[in-house]
Amino acid sequence: MLQEDYEEFTESQIKILEKYVTNTSSHIFALRNLPEVIKGALFSRYSRSSLGLRSLLLKEFVTNSEESAFSSIVASATSTEENPADQALAIKRAQNFYDRILDGYGDDSIAELGGAHLALENVSMLAAKTLEDCRVGGSPIEKSTRYMYFDQKVKGEYLFYKEPILMTSAYRDTYINTCNLLFETYSKLIPPLTAKIEEKMPHDPNVSKAAYNAALRAKVLDCLRGLLPAGTLTNLGMYGNGRFYEQLIHKLHCSNITEMQEVGKRMYEELSKVIPSFIRRADINHHTHQAYAQYYEAMNMELAMVTAQNMAFPDRNMERGVRLMSYDPDSVIKVAAALLFVNSDKSLDDLTRYCQELPEEELERILDAGCSSRENRRHKSPRALEHASFTFEILTDFGIYRDLHRHRLLTQERQLLSCDYGYCLPPEIEGMDIKADYQFALQKAKEAYDTIATELPEEAQYVVPMAYNVRWYFQVNLRALQWLCELRSQAAGHPNYRLVAQQMASEVCRVFPAFERFFKFVDFEGYDLGRLGQEERKVEKQQLQS
Repeated sequence: MLQEDYEEFTESQIKILEKYVTNTSSHIFALRNLPEVIKGALFSRYSRSSLGLRSLLLKEFVTNSEESAFSSIVASATSTEENPADQALAIKRAQNFYDRILDGYGDDSIAELGGAHLALENVSMLAAKTLEDCRVGGSPIEKSTRYMYFDQKVKGEYLFYKEPILMTSAYRDTYINTCNLLFETYSKLIPPLTAKIEEKMPHDPNVSKAAYNAALRAKVLDCLRGLLPAGTLTNLGMYGNGRFYEQLIHKLHCSNITEMQEVGKRMYEELSKVIPSFIRRADINHHTHQAYAQYYEAMNMELAMVTAQNMAFPDRNMERGVRLMSYDPDSVIKVAAALLFVNSDKSLDDLTRYCQELPEEELERILDAGCSSRENRRHKSPRALEHASFTFEILTDFGIYRDLHRHRLLTQERQLLSCDYGYCLPPEIEGMDIKADYQFALQKAKEAYDTIATELPEEAQYVVPMAYNVRWYFQVNLRALQWLCELRSQAAGHPNYRLVAQQMASEVCRVFPAFERFFKFVDFEGYDLGRLGQEERKVEKQQLQS
């Protein structure tokens, strides 16, 4: 039984604590009604105090309110009547107190003890990829291209980023006219493609009309999203801890692209109102950021120089698809040894040598033990699978990269967006009159890109439509790959990224047939209206709840 009542509080203390903790007697409880700066500082002190957290809260924060500004910060955070700026002012008055606590521990992980929810609206899809690129400590979610139409106009203009350098260059009209053409084509093709797919895959009377319409819309928008340029404006919701935001803002400040710099500046300003102590070193004038910027600039200059010196290759691979570039031939042995490790008293080296001597059937028995009881893809496999790693190089459209880039438990890098590698043509528009419009718009985009990129290669990325191919790589372990392939191959997914997930799983199984057992929930089927099943389940659930 868990030990309870190891701290005693007076009735008045309990009354205070009940506002801020979910339980005043149990030794497991949650915090509530406390701003992030207080929670972070509280946990910082907690790690080096003999007091329980509730006692610490009372002693060093509640009763030390003059220095900590606890009452002012909490009151303004929870009140619906006071000016929202009051909390920011209270935090600023007490910032020296919180900075002293946080600085006193000398560990960057302290900044992981507080976080913030941030909304980023009307940023480009290109910027969204940079914002989502920091992998640890943040959780972003982006506006979907398959549930939302992107042909709206505001004040008579389509919603794409007006890049400042392009807007003051000789390429201004080329950029604006090309983006307008892409959006006009996108909007124009929605009705005829909807009618064509509806004709080919008519509504089944036994299927909910609402589910069918949702699946139909997703199918149409999946086909046409390739026309959207990387400059298309989107919205992101993001939660991250202080350490995540500090590193992200450092990178944004150092970007060569104006939009990234502006987003970094705005993020710093807004986060300074809620978690100032956690992101203060990301101030563009702070010595920590300036040292980071010097390192970042010097590193990129050197890498660019050595790359230019070593680019004497006459050709480059233009083959679209997935290539398994590297893997460890001893992966099966290493995974089997790691599976045995937890329940044995032997070293990993002992177990590796032992598994090297085992016959194939015994190795397979060990692998089976690690997966035979899995009943669905949400049952996470043992960490032993992380002992097998793979590097894939992928050349597919930017839309696929945009979807798969969200998997953060892997190493990935991409090259600059371009129109050099051709584009993806949705099979659904083959044989339709609209094919000519689709291809015309993409060709005009290539012409615009080629013109702008001669002088402004980074800014030229904004005009590249999502249908054009980009090269990137994934370095991923078997456990993360299993999750990615089983999730992204599901019927509801976009058909293009479903194919990439299927190909990655197939490549690993080709090289290591023994690993096929770990991909048993990869869906290798093809579907016409892939979202239909999920939309039906959604409607059924809504009906049950009503």
